[in-house]
Amino acid sequence: MSQSLKKLSVDHCEVECTHPEVVERITPLISQVKGVETIFKALSDATRMKIIYALTQEDELCVCDVAAIVSISTATASHHLRLLRTMGIAKNRKQGKLVYYSVKDHHITDLVKIAIEHLNE
Repeated sequence: MSQSLKKLSVDHCEVECTHPEVVERITPLISQVKGVETIFKALSDATRMKIIYALTQEDELCVCDVAAIVSISTATASHHLRLLRTMGIAKNRKQGKLVYYSVKDHHITDLVKIAIEHLNE
């Protein structure tokens, strides 16, 4: 048997079978993940991940500070921050001519911390 076929055989069952009690118990729970992909989609972009990480380090940052920290233009920072706000991950407030962003809730901060801990293990 070739190496590629050997690798394939460890990735799937060699016979078709299901465990009805497991399928019956878990199937109704699957609907709970609806919408979760939006969070991971937002965080899957390297620039947005850097922005969110920066936002977890302070209570809030203005768009100009985010741009400087991540080494991008203010227009690019503004675009990504707007997307993060639209996706429900960040929130903003305007103070005079400045716009400040922050992480919408601690769950996002927790996700980022857990991901970084996982990466460092």
